[in-house]
Amino acid sequence: MYLLSDDSKELLADVKNFCKKEVMEQSKEYDISGEWPAEIYAKAFDMGLQSLEIPEELGGVGLDSVTLSALYEEMAYADAGFATTMACNNLCVKPIMRSGNAEQKKFVADLVLAGKIGAFALTEPMCGSDVGSTKTTAVYDAATDEYVINGRKCFITNAAVASIFYVTASTDKTKGAKGLSGFIVESGTKGLSIGEHENKMGIRLSTTSDVLFEDVRVPAKNLVGKEGDGFKIAMQTLDGARPFVGSLAVGVAKRALDESIAYAKERVTFGKPISKFQALQFMMADMDISIETARQMVVHSLTLLDAGMPFSREAAIAKCYAGDMSVQVALDAIQIMGGFGYSREYPVEKLLRDAKIFQLYEGTNQIQRIVIAGSILR
Repeated sequence: MYLLSDDSKELLADVKNFCKKEVMEQSKEYDISGEWPAEIYAKAFDMGLQSLEIPEELGGVGLDSVTLSALYEEMAYADAGFATTMACNNLCVKPIMRSGNAEQKKFVADLVLAGKIGAFALTEPMCGSDVGSTKTTAVYDAATDEYVINGRKCFITNAAVASIFYVTASTDKTKGAKGLSGFIVESGTKGLSIGEHENKMGIRLSTTSDVLFEDVRVPAKNLVGKEGDGFKIAMQTLDGARPFVGSLAVGVAKRALDESIAYAKERVTFGKPISKFQALQFMMADMDISIETARQMVVHSLTLLDAGMPFSREAAIAKCYAGDMSVQVALDAIQIMGGFGYSREYPVEKLLRDAKIFQLYEGTNQIQRIVIAGSILR
């Protein structure tokens, strides 16, 4: 459970009610079709769910990180793709709020508060985990005071619907990771185009696409921080985002457990509900132990974050443990429900497909283990 203020509890109840009414059942249709559920997102944007991480001084609600975690968990409980869309919008916002100047922060905040959405364009086809090998370039043109961006990004969440992108590109290829820089790029800029929508295994209420840059010109004022700050900003952004991936993973796992409990109480075999069998009781108890352990690790890492203390190791642990846990809990839910769990008549097969992404995005769980090992061996 979360220890929240009365105001936060009220907001959480509102989000839970919205997700139950507008997302949970409706997501089944879009999971099959893979279409962008415009109507669902229009209602979510009217509620302001895309702007949860905008600071209070810029017109946002100024939520603490633990409250945000509870909200993201509730969204993922309803649908992980929906929660991913909201969280990845804020993944675009984070680097600008952390490292942008006052003008950049206001520009992005105003867009998001108006119902627009952002995308974080970092991953490339041949350098997913190896960000330092980024091939996309940004060359400064002194004659026009612009940067000219060329390259390709892949697996970019929200790309097809984004109004704004945070893009990482190399401004000095001789320096590797230290030569990366970050830019604000608006959709509709000449030379920017969106590739095909990925036909994904899970999180199908989110849209994922390539982004192509062909002589895309952006004003020099769109450089976030200084040249060469891009790698540092990206890593700080991912550090701050990883606990929230853990929140999403917990939400999916909690839904899997609840579906298991409901089924086990109704399914009768050998003359009694299967919830009476100790073997299944122990399975569900272990599922609950894992879920609560992951949730509290998420809360711990976010508490450190809000306190301004080092939290990279804890964030990596939270993301890694919660991601692995979510997959295992979804597998256990299918096992408890037997053949019905394997059928699309019940939601747990979808929960397994959704859960798998938490071991992959925001840095694979192998990368998280590298981060953790580096921390404990220093």
